[in-house]
Amino acid sequence: MSSTHFLTGALGCIGAWVVRRLIDRGDRPLVFDLGGEPARLKDLLDPEEFDQVLFLQGDVTDTEAVHRALAESGAEHVIHLAGLQVPFCKADPPKGAAVNVLGTLNVFEAAKRCGLKRVAYASSAAVYGKDDLGAGGAAPDEDVACHPGNHYGVFKAANEGNARIYFQDDGISSTGLRPLTVYGVGRDQGMTSDPTRAAKAAVLGRPFTLRFSGSTDFLYAKDCADAFIAAAERGPKGAQVYNLHGETHSVASVVDRLRELCPQAGELVIDGPELPIPPQMDGSRIERELGPLPRTSLEDGLGETVNRFRELHAQGRLRTHDLED
Repeated sequence: MSSTHFLTGALGCIGAWVVRRLIDRGDRPLVFDLGGEPARLKDLLDPEEFDQVLFLQGDVTDTEAVHRALAESGAEHVIHLAGLQVPFCKADPPKGAAVNVLGTLNVFEAAKRCGLKRVAYASSAAVYGKDDLGAGGAAPDEDVACHPGNHYGVFKAANEGNARIYFQDDGISSTGLRPLTVYGVGRDQGMTSDPTRAAKAAVLGRPFTLRFSGSTDFLYAKDCADAFIAAAERGPKGAQVYNLHGETHSVASVVDRLRELCPQAGELVIDGPELPIPPQMDGSRIERELGPLPRTSLEDGLGETVNRFRELHAQGRLRTHDLED
């Protein structure tokens, strides 16, 4: 039997993939958004699939608009992904706080007013600082103290704290998920979008410079979306936060794989520092508490990404705005 999901941030990469996966299951996604161009959704959906998405226009920073939309939707599950990424929060911290923190408070408040008892929301590996490691330098788990190095990470940490208070005071359970480097079709903003943008450039035979080096925790966007759906539907009681670990690889290995997949690739250059976040997270807790989640290898995930970019290019629909200087 299908179920109804209320989704914020569906015009972003992870949100678009959540819509894709819900439609794959025959479920009904209700998208709450300002009403911008749904380009990432169209990258993933055929026209008849796109027509299955119900759009509810509104601003996540507007408390009453969020409550009204959730109440009218009749949704059983809430997945909150709306937010501004690192560069935008750095450029305008007050706006970043309004969207990332106030917007999250509004979703929880709407859930409380509507009598819903669970929310899944996007936290981030950016809650960790570069030196936030486990004992002996191990990959950090969820018990490691966090010292975020930018406004974005601070906002995400605040959301985790506010989620805890909503459970403490109102009994609303929540699951916050912390992905690190998400890749896949639709990932076209922020520094960690560079592996995906490099894949697009490789398909087109264009040169591309990746702006960070070293290793990082790569998570395929499809797997990330499945984790959010699982969190919304069967997250445990309480205010839970989980790391989303994918596979840890070097950026150089991504470049090597893209050259295998795309013999026509232009020059792919790595020119930048390592990310100021631990390169790997301990993601074992979510597997223990929610059960096994889908896991796509980096090799296969990059292959699927390249194939979809080729399809879009053949159809004359491959967007290249993110490759322009």
